[in-house]
Amino acid sequence: MHHNERVHMIVHGRVHGVTFRESTRIEALGLDLVGLVRNLMDGTVEIIAEGPRDILDLLVKWTHIGPSASVVDHVDVAFKESSGEYVTFDIDFGF
Repeated sequence: MHHNERVHMIVHGRVHGVTFRESTRIEALGLDLVGLVRNLMDGTVEIIAEGPRDILDLLVKWTHIGPSASVVDHVDVAFKESSGEYVTFDIDFGF
């Protein structure tokens, strides 16, 4: 069994908009990851994903590019232990 980890990302750039969050959700679900994506008040997007490290690395790589409508300036990335609290990958529409 793979040891799961958590990645926490803050995405900076022109990334507010439904397409970024929805594209992230589709990408994460396609990779069989769990977690959430949400807009933050300061115009960044927060992504929390859990799964095997090699698969998380694929999402991190994708996030640096993002969907075609977005412009990603940079991504803050931090890895830590998985919490196991997520069962699927959702968009959190709250602030």
